[in-house]
Amino acid sequence: MSIDSEPTTAPSELLVQHAADAVYAHTGRRTFFEYRETGLKEATDGRYRSQIMRATDVMEQTGWHYHVCDLQFVYVIKGWVDLEFEGGRTERVSAGDVLSIPSGTIHNELAVSEDFEAIEVVSPAHMDTVPVDAPA
Repeated sequence: MSIDSEPTTAPSELLVQHAADAVYAHTGRRTFFEYRETGLKEATDGRYRSQIMRATDVMEQTGWHYHVCDLQFVYVIKGWVDLEFEGGRTERVSAGDVLSIPSGTIHNELAVSEDFEAIEVVSPAHMDTVPVDAPA
């Protein structure tokens, strides 16, 4: 059954990507993560992007930065990530936790567990990352 409605930003076709067909590569923002693209970017004409990130055997701090986006939403599947934010707040986000970082929020990834895996959804699909000096 299909319901006619006003145009939306939702995909117009069914999107299914089976885990057995998944390909991980070093295609994202961080060299210490491998990324699995889910196909949402193409399905939404670049309005959204979802990817699964998993840790590699190398971890580096990201350095202080912020993102320019409408949405950055992360769900941690396994492991944990330690983040610090301008103003002194730190958070350990662990398996089952969610995180949404507003555009322009200055932060730094401090560490991730060896088994870290998370799904990230962003809008638009191309999210700019702007490096900044460490806060005072």
